[in-house]
Amino acid sequence: MADTQTNNTAPVMIARELSRHYTVSRGFLRGHADVKALNNVSFELQAGKTLAVVGESGSGKSTLARQLTLIEQPSGGSLQIGGVEIANADQSQLKALRPQVQMVFQSPYASLNPRKQIGAMLAEPLKLNTSLDAAAREEKVRAMMAKVGLRPEHYHRYPHMFSGGQRQRIAIARAMMLQPRIVIADEPTSALDVSIQAQILNLFMDLQQELGTAYVFISHNLAVVEHVADDVMVMYFGSTVEYGSKQAVFAKPLHPYTRALMSATPAIHAKDRGAKIKLEGELPSPLNPPSGCAFHGRCPYAAERCKSEVPQLRPFDGQLVACHRVEEITARPD
Repeated sequence: MADTQTNNTAPVMIARELSRHYTVSRGFLRGHADVKALNNVSFELQAGKTLAVVGESGSGKSTLARQLTLIEQPSGGSLQIGGVEIANADQSQLKALRPQVQMVFQSPYASLNPRKQIGAMLAEPLKLNTSLDAAAREEKVRAMMAKVGLRPEHYHRYPHMFSGGQRQRIAIARAMMLQPRIVIADEPTSALDVSIQAQILNLFMDLQQELGTAYVFISHNLAVVEHVADDVMVMYFGSTVEYGSKQAVFAKPLHPYTRALMSATPAIHAKDRGAKIKLEGELPSPLNPPSGCAFHGRCPYAAERCKSEVPQLRPFDGQLVACHRVEEITARPD
């Protein structure tokens, strides 16, 4: 992963072969199955940088978010936050770490308490995690509201009184109240009108520049990713299939899945439009995973080896890619 970094400071978050498996019932008298929702995902996140995680629904993005925000315990691998290994952390260490990792959800209305005024809602993290008195908490809340573009009179209003874009500003303000080192943003603009999305993305970037917060930005929208990311990690069926700097991945996507995602991204200018790559079929069933490469059933370049051997993430042309045939694919003319 170090190939994609230019910052010599210690990463704020390091994941090494992070996995999450679930035991689920197959149905009456059919026993149980082990669903591998996340498989050996690794990355490093620097302060003030953005790692974008992209992929279709079902690729493991939200499962990864639950591990990174300590909502769930990983089944395997290593996760370090601020140099602390989560698997070995005691309760006092976990309590100290949780305020450092906050989350912004896809649906701002669902993530806000409809019975609480905005001021009280934003003050709650301060009340639980600091010794500030009520006056100092209100001062901090009003200052954060101003940062995210909310007016003073919004302090005593309820969530239903705001538009979708304003609600997401409130959710961002709540996530930033404790000035966390890391924010996990799970599709934070997909529920918003296109006209509002750019405003919210610019707000994320302005706050990052001011506060130095690191982001893990989860999205299926590559146009959004190109706007905010420093590094890009492409996931398919719970695993990383490509990882590299934004410039490298967008200039020369290596994995066939990444290429298909790129080709599906709308472009305004004709010169930016490439040939469309249509993927046949859907994601495999996690209850019946395919052998070999999980993508081989949809891949136009699949060979016999792809059906039997799982490709490992390996360096290629300055990026990391999990594909047996990447040398042959990239040698072909576009």
